[in-house]
Amino acid sequence: MVATLTALRVLLTFVLVCLLVFLITTLLPGDAATVAAGQHATPERIAELRASLGLDHPWWLRFADWLAAGTRGDLGLSLVDRRPVGPLLWSRFTASLFIAVPVWVLAMAVGTLLAVVLGWRADRAGSAVLAAIAGLPEVVLASGLVIVFATWLGWLPAVSLVPAGGTAADRPVVLVLPVLALVLPATAWIARLLRGPVADVVGRPFVADALLRGVPTPRVVRRHVLPHLAAPLAQAGAVLAGAVLTGTTVVEAVFAYPGLGQLLATAVRTRDAPVVQAVAALVAAVVLVAVLAADFVAARVTRRAGAG
Repeated sequence: MVATLTALRVLLTFVLVCLLVFLITTLLPGDAATVAAGQHATPERIAELRASLGLDHPWWLRFADWLAAGTRGDLGLSLVDRRPVGPLLWSRFTASLFIAVPVWVLAMAVGTLLAVVLGWRADRAGSAVLAAIAGLPEVVLASGLVIVFATWLGWLPAVSLVPAGGTAADRPVVLVLPVLALVLPATAWIARLLRGPVADVVGRPFVADALLRGVPTPRVVRRHVLPHLAAPLAQAGAVLAGAVLTGTTVVEAVFAYPGLGQLLATAVRTRDAPVVQAVAALVAAVVLVAVLAADFVAARVTRRAGAG
């Protein structure tokens, strides 16, 4: 019963997110027909384009058609080049994973390590530095990295151009700056979020008892501290998964990287509603799955603690 209610809530949340994105896209000034027609197009030409693209139908009917087609795995056609959205979305999503996966893994690992260090020492100065880094906008950080490592030092390329017909794996150096631009604030955010739970665990009697018995600090951390961070770490990881995917929008635009974020930015600019809708649906699905996984981990940890 609980699983069924959870599934219904997730499904309802997914539909509401898709509906909200669709409404926002609809409320933007202009549409794909006006963008494609150009500034000097006649009203008759715009009306003709709107009819050919199906934009003359009521918004609720277009959304219902999109939702019904989506349940069959059909994400529709791009309003700009009439290509199927599904293959386009998949190719850009896999490209973004070359950035998102390393960012997520590094932020979770290094952020947890920093949280343990700061929580163990109750280091307020370090927390203040992390707060400053976590608050840096991605576009500012990305621009600064380009100035330092590409312009001044010349160590890394300023743009993340992928070989034609290839992937970022063929030229990994193009990933360094985009990954750094996302991983630095993400790591700082994870460390600040987990610092409090770490300090709480470190202050418990069983940690002090283990240290008094001469147990090495790394083993105390591994056996007594990290297991108690499983629930908050899982929840932080779920939030971070969505944040990293949305953060690629800015970073990929700065570095001209052909990923999901750049696809979304282009689709919004050209009012390509099916592409915007598909990207939003994919990100919402990733976040909801991550949240479900985090809730599952938290429930298991709670049951184990209760059994213990």
